[in-house]
Amino acid sequence: MKIENIQVLRGPNIWSVSRKKLIQMRLNLEDLENRPTNTIDGFYERLENLMPSLYSHRCSPGVPGGFFQRIQAGTWMGHVIEHIALEIQTLAGMETGFGRTRETKTPGIYNVVFTYLEEKVGIFAAEASVKIAEALINGDEYDLEHDIQKMREIRENTRLGPSTGSIVEEAIARDIPWIRLNNQSLVQLGYGKNQVRFRATMTEKTSSIAVDIASNKDETKRLLMEQAIPVAKGITISTIEGVDEAIRKVGFPLVFKPLDGNHGRGISINIKTHEEAVEAYEHAARISRKVIVERFVTGYDFRVLVIDNKMVAAALRDPAHVKGDGVSTIQQLIDKENEDPRRGYGHENVLTLISIDRDTLDLLEKKGYTLDTVPKKGEKVFVKSTANLSTGGTSVDVTDHVHPQNIFICERISKIIGLDICGIDIMAENLTEPLTENGGVVLEVNAAPGFRMHIAPSEGLPRNVAGHVIDMLYPPGKSARIPIIAITGTNGKTTTTRLIAHIVKNNGFRVGFTTSDGIYVQNHMMLKGDTTGPVSSEFILKDPTVDFAVLETARGGILRSGLGFGFCDIGVVTNIQEDHLGLQDIHTLDDLTRVKNVVVDAIKKDGWAVLNADNEYCVRMGKNAHCKVAYFSLHENNPIVKSHCKKGGIACIYENGFITIQKGDWKIRVQRTTLIPVTFGGTVPFMIENVLAATLATFLYDFKTEDIKISLETFIPSAAQTPGRMNIFNFRDFRFMIDFAHNPAGFKGIKAFLDHIDSPLKIGIIAGTGDRRDEDIRELGKLSAEMFDYIIIRQEKHLRGRTAENIVGLLVEGIDSVDKEKKYEVVPNEIDAIKHSMSLARPGTFIVALSDVIDNAIETVQNYQEQERNGTFNM
Repeated sequence: MKIENIQVLRGPNIWSVSRKKLIQMRLNLEDLENRPTNTIDGFYERLENLMPSLYSHRCSPGVPGGFFQRIQAGTWMGHVIEHIALEIQTLAGMETGFGRTRETKTPGIYNVVFTYLEEKVGIFAAEASVKIAEALINGDEYDLEHDIQKMREIRENTRLGPSTGSIVEEAIARDIPWIRLNNQSLVQLGYGKNQVRFRATMTEKTSSIAVDIASNKDETKRLLMEQAIPVAKGITISTIEGVDEAIRKVGFPLVFKPLDGNHGRGISINIKTHEEAVEAYEHAARISRKVIVERFVTGYDFRVLVIDNKMVAAALRDPAHVKGDGVSTIQQLIDKENEDPRRGYGHENVLTLISIDRDTLDLLEKKGYTLDTVPKKGEKVFVKSTANLSTGGTSVDVTDHVHPQNIFICERISKIIGLDICGIDIMAENLTEPLTENGGVVLEVNAAPGFRMHIAPSEGLPRNVAGHVIDMLYPPGKSARIPIIAITGTNGKTTTTRLIAHIVKNNGFRVGFTTSDGIYVQNHMMLKGDTTGPVSSEFILKDPTVDFAVLETARGGILRSGLGFGFCDIGVVTNIQEDHLGLQDIHTLDDLTRVKNVVVDAIKKDGWAVLNADNEYCVRMGKNAHCKVAYFSLHENNPIVKSHCKKGGIACIYENGFITIQKGDWKIRVQRTTLIPVTFGGTVPFMIENVLAATLATFLYDFKTEDIKISLETFIPSAAQTPGRMNIFNFRDFRFMIDFAHNPAGFKGIKAFLDHIDSPLKIGIIAGTGDRRDEDIRELGKLSAEMFDYIIIRQEKHLRGRTAENIVGLLVEGIDSVDKEKKYEVVPNEIDAIKHSMSLARPGTFIVALSDVIDNAIETVQNYQEQERNGTFNM
């Protein structure tokens, strides 16, 4: 077997719109294509022995053990690998369930698809599942536990922490989109201008001054004391000599903690001797230059969580500990405690495994114990000095038992320090009595407090504290989204995108849009290039200045990674025509329709699919759409449109020279095509189609027809506004047009336009693209022979696996099939080809460069125009 490719899908995709996180592995079974599982001696037994938990996989029989039944009956190795990849993730603590294995058009090559929770774990599972299958086939030993532990480690290094993750999960539950902005915990909720950002449990509303105060324990303590909040008696020292002063002023027992510490690092408690005090100071000084020394207050450790100045949860925390049984050593008791199924690696379970570190050994040493000590039966032995859950501590929810006066104190503290999300550490006998009565004190105030103890307490009621964060960030009436119109299809996507963006901008929105030539915000190019994939979509959705997104969405991005957005308000499909066939398992127009249909499937249920009624594949999409559907057509009597409107549907048609909205039986004429510049006086059918699509999409978004009309009249085809889309440059004796047409359908559109051009000599500059089928390249040559009097073939780029000679040969075959006498020549370099075409021009000549490198061609022609104006133009 051989893995040919592994792709990570991160959005709606060809396999599933709802399951956005999928691994797609292209697997070549090689000789195993002829060896199903029932022909491999001992394979079933070895698989069952290595992974007995696969019994739970029901597979197609639909019963427990169903997958094993398939193994015994005989199934292909790609199917086996799919199930192994799912199960090893589950064994590593990441529940997954969806998978598909499908053979491609190439025999023996399969797409193995399965869900993942963490991207890097998914990739590891893909590779490991193949190794496991190979070991089982060969009868080799395999260390499965090593892989499972490795996946746990990868997960802990890459996943969002429990606090961040809980906020994201709450956002998802409320249908709020999110984007992870780095490899740590920086997250964006919402899109465009409606986005908010947070990191762990600090939000963009969190005051930096408040964080500084909370980080300085001495300053925090001073502010609280001034406001009559009970705090522990103590001083701050910065030298070893200060230890004696602290002992004298505060008195034993003591607590030492670094001024700038967090997560319990560097803390020593219940210090009772001078020797212990010196050691505790040195331990804390490794973390912070200044060390706080406080009176050790006995009682219980409580954490109160305040969000948006309201108390939302409280927990009793207990440091990691074991209870003696009179027989087992402390080491054995720790091992036994770690067998608790609630404990897991990192944050995978409610509780964390207890590790042994310096803190553990120091605590034991103070009691005169070692790991080999056998505690008395019932004796509670602490093995960590702080109650952090990340070090094995436990928590008990006590939210409903907090006295109203303590609630008042905690909410007041959050305002004194100024934190929107605030964790308050309290030492007291209980929280059911006022701190002022039971002698309890506030130990610390924490910025970015952890949520884990509240969302998954060891005992008591879990609290949805993340919900309070979302309530604060998105109060009632505040939207998290911006409107999204997505445009896909074979031809016309970019012009339709630009036209829609133009209409939206003219209606007062700050629009961001992506095209095959760049990313734009308010017509300002942000990035140059083919930007029609999910990364480009995210660029727009991350921009805090954008309040409307218009996204050209090409097949390549959908196949590579899925969509860059969860769903859109309106999806436009311009047409489905032959292009890029034979690539990435897309061999037919039905295959291509399946890819483009991802956009339609991702439209909101109350959104609109805008579809081409003149294209049978678009019509098929409409019949299966789960949203509202509207059609556009060049023919007012199109039967699909007539039937659709008869039922009260909406369409946009070309009738009697007008762009017309039809709704049921009535019509609204928007504008005559002769007055819409991009249609070139109504002579270019494919441009009229683009106008129909854009008009319908913006009408459905409730823009007024009067405003749409004005925008159509002011959208001028030019190198600035529609680069590479029928850009015509006028010279004294000839005209030069540049267009991005690169497939047969595009060439046919240009041919229809040239039929209206009166010229004594039509010269065409053409090229082929190496990743198209032979018949597609021949067709380009054939169409060129039909529309040009003279042809210049240039072929310097986009060979994509072919030789220039091969592509030129196919183009010539197409030319010769129409007219063996047709004049043509080969000029490899594009700039040379442009210059040569101009040298052939005579008065009235019309030159067309069908270029796949638009920028070079436009710049070259504009330079020649400037030379002609300056009188230096000389061919």
